[in-house]
Amino acid sequence: MSTASVSENGVRSGGRILTNIGVWSPDSEWIAYDTRSDPAGETFDGETIEMVHVRTGEVREIFRATRGAHCGVVTFHPREWKVVFILGPEDPTPDWTYCAWHRRGVIVDVPAAGGAAAPPARRNLDARDIVPPFTPGALRGGTHVHVWDGAGEWVSFTYEDHVLAQRADPSPDRDRNRRNVGVSVPARPVRVRTGHPRNHDGESFTVLVTRTATAPRPGSDEILRAFEEGWVGANGYVRTDGTRQRRALAFQGQVVTAEGGTISEVFIADLPEDVTVPGAGPLEGAEDRMPFPPKGTAQRRLTYSAGRRFPGIQGPRHWLRSSPDGSRIAFLMKDDAGIAQLWTVSPNGGAPRQLTHNAWPIASAFTWSPDGRWIAHAADGSVCMTNTMTGETVRLTSRAPDADAPRPEACVFSPDGREIAYVRSVEEGGRRSNRIFVAYLP
Repeated sequence: MSTASVSENGVRSGGRILTNIGVWSPDSEWIAYDTRSDPAGETFDGETIEMVHVRTGEVREIFRATRGAHCGVVTFHPREWKVVFILGPEDPTPDWTYCAWHRRGVIVDVPAAGGAAAPPARRNLDARDIVPPFTPGALRGGTHVHVWDGAGEWVSFTYEDHVLAQRADPSPDRDRNRRNVGVSVPARPVRVRTGHPRNHDGESFTVLVTRTATAPRPGSDEILRAFEEGWVGANGYVRTDGTRQRRALAFQGQVVTAEGGTISEVFIADLPEDVTVPGAGPLEGAEDRMPFPPKGTAQRRLTYSAGRRFPGIQGPRHWLRSSPDGSRIAFLMKDDAGIAQLWTVSPNGGAPRQLTHNAWPIASAFTWSPDGRWIAHAADGSVCMTNTMTGETVRLTSRAPDADAPRPEACVFSPDGREIAYVRSVEEGGRRSNRIFVAYLP
């Protein structure tokens, strides 16, 4: 077992932030990251998207933001040389600065090894239209953490709504701006009217696939927020009747317990093949309504943990991640001793299974290996991987003190399953900054 720093040559001091999934190039040779300045990436001030070669340390700039914009949270396409990431407002104004409902997904082509420099052109993934009448296939706010599905066709994201964010009306019969989950689909490009300077076209048809409630009924399956989603399976999952659900997203749904508390549970949204057909309401929403999911979308709750000693999803911030075959969805929840452990649940429902029984908590977001045998994560100051059948956790790096331990944001398997990318803080010239490391599997 060995580790290596891969961001030494030519990278300036400062932040280096990995997304929680999808950071590797298709050939497992490059790692993409953004350059937000603070260790956790909570300040959205990065100006570049870059990638570093894991063998040589060579750094290439993929994209540089201009006109006062910032960029971050980059993921690679699983097979093609292109990336998607957040771009904040260009030419920001006092009434249009960066926030959850003022951002978009953009796609940039990346040169393969030995190729020419990447072109500066970028394409908008999702369209925006904030002036009624709204446009089907466009949203009215901002998207975040864009991840391609296993086929490299659809892109998932979380979303918040500019139109509803401007409303202060607390009426229960009007929607509020809540975080939701959506998808961008290559059904057709979306063109919007130029009725507002912040409107823009998108190359994909974009819809929401979750539904939130303004005031969820205590003890019900209604949710306040939908967030931290993940694609189920590389090719969906098999239902109990033996048929295959081609596309589905697992996500955290925030529910209100019968006692009035708020906890997060595991939910799933089964998606139709055609997302352009309206369901219970208009895909584009209305002035007092969030965009509605398309016809055939089914939102279901998978876990019911309110009666546990430590109810709900807990532990470090993490995104739900499915096994490649789609049979298990992994999440973090505390055991009866209060230690955050890995658990899994079937997309068909049923009792969740506790996978790890460690004396120390899972300390990061996590990913599955491509063969489904392992889950990579940080714990007890080390990069570890857990056997997904036995629950045994193997330490891959020596235990480090807290200041030098792997950071919690990402622990990402390479597409070939041989390496794990992660970040830890390193002392450089009297100050600390993030450095990207790779753990090589035995």
